[in-house]
Amino acid sequence: MLSFLILVLGLGLVVYGANILVDGAAALAKKYNIPNIVIGLTVVAFGTSSPELAISAYSAYMGNSEIAIGNIVGSNIANILLILGITAIIYPLTILRNTVLKEIPLSVLAAIIVFVMVNDITLANESKNIISLSDGIILLSFLAIFMYYLVHLAQTSGEDEDLSIPNMSKAKSILFIIAGLLLLIGGGKLFVDSAVSLALSFGMSQAVIGLTIVAIGTSLPELATSVVAALKKNSDIAVGNVVGSNIFNVFFILGASSIISPLDRGNITNIDLYACIFASVVLLASGYVMGRHKVTKVEGIIFVLLYIIYLGYQVQQAV
Repeated sequence: MLSFLILVLGLGLVVYGANILVDGAAALAKKYNIPNIVIGLTVVAFGTSSPELAISAYSAYMGNSEIAIGNIVGSNIANILLILGITAIIYPLTILRNTVLKEIPLSVLAAIIVFVMVNDITLANESKNIISLSDGIILLSFLAIFMYYLVHLAQTSGEDEDLSIPNMSKAKSILFIIAGLLLLIGGGKLFVDSAVSLALSFGMSQAVIGLTIVAIGTSLPELATSVVAALKKNSDIAVGNVVGSNIFNVFFILGASSIISPLDRGNITNIDLYACIFASVVLLASGYVMGRHKVTKVEGIIFVLLYIIYLGYQVQQAV
């Protein structure tokens, strides 16, 4: 129980730290007259991914690579099947044509790349299945291409992003940035250490903890953002938020974490990786193959049921 309470406290510190970090960085950027669209594509995009980054990076540093990889794989599964599923049940989701044609296929590609990188034994006759330093550099290179695409998209759209940026002095902005970073580091340490403790106390592998509890916990900010967007009937924002998060999770967080320390796949199975690919393919099918550019309430229910089945599989693995 104590480990679980510390886990919740750590997650709370990470999420709060991410929020004040984004507020401070965005306010500081605004002081230097940086356009909203640039702030949105850099400060806000990276800031909203910072909870996953803090937890995966610390896990990599401590040698808990199963939590680092499981966090990313599990979060990407939860983002689509659980979060978009719940959001579509609240209000049917409209998917923008550009998201269907470019961004969702890129999230499928990201999932396939992870599958290839952690199957060294099968595909390359190596002695271990690891995401190495060179793999991390490749992932960050994909991130650079994705960022270039986003900037180009923003420039060609001709619209500035509507952001709510707090007005604060430079000194206060810097204080918020420092405090946010400290909370991210401290909260990430508490969260990972308690997750490892829970795994040991219940006789569960770190992979299962990473794929379930850690993944769902770090996906809560995306859930809140998507639900609010759905309630405001801005469903395209809900989908874009989730798809963008999945791409950042692989290219940015997994890439950065593997540069800190090579990530051994451990007990992450190919079924988990297939589920990650399958989730993105299902979303692609809803938006493109069926030609409606929508995720209906019925499809949302199916998404959630699929996630429950996946959770059931993880519980069975843990027993």
